[in-house]
Amino acid sequence: MNVLIVYSHPSKKSYTYQILELLKNELLQQQLTVQISDLYAINFRCDMSEEEYIREGLGKRELPIPDDVLSEHRKIKNADCIIFLYPVFWSDCPAKLKGWFDRVYTVGYAYKNNNSISKMKTMKYGLAMCTAGYSNDFLIETGIAQSMKTIMIDDRLRNRFDQKEMVILGGTLDLENVRQKHLEKIKEIAIRIKAYLP
Repeated sequence: MNVLIVYSHPSKKSYTYQILELLKNELLQQQLTVQISDLYAINFRCDMSEEEYIREGLGKRELPIPDDVLSEHRKIKNADCIIFLYPVFWSDCPAKLKGWFDRVYTVGYAYKNNNSISKMKTMKYGLAMCTAGYSNDFLIETGIAQSMKTIMIDDRLRNRFDQKEMVILGGTLDLENVRQKHLEKIKEIAIRIKAYLP
């Protein structure tokens, strides 16, 4: 089974990049095929062009879809599971990942399909996984965790995935005290994805 990781972090020196490597290795140990769409490495453009806005905002489906967006559509077509891996920037994902949703979830593909032949398939499993400096307890107490979950799970993943989940790897400001717990969580997730995918 094929897992696509849509990864969004500007630095390979980051803890989030370490998580990416750990996650990839755990998924491979479960005999899953892994493809990574590293949005910074491919310099994915996060802002819409005027032509894209006219296509999306005004429903002008006859306008072309940019090649970089079509490339992401092909990756989605080949995947059974998508994991969105990113750090929390101001209570949400980085601009590159937000722009991925803005541009890749095109009209006629991700919404307002009307039996379109290019319709986005319903994925088996969708996971939003983020690293956060603050602890999970703090993010829950302040309502930030629920806000992030509402946006990612209830809106961006919504009915496009059969099974949806959000995992916050919080407390990275005190990394030595959470690293082992995060590693165990990643192992659990890889096993859970393997069990869920046919």
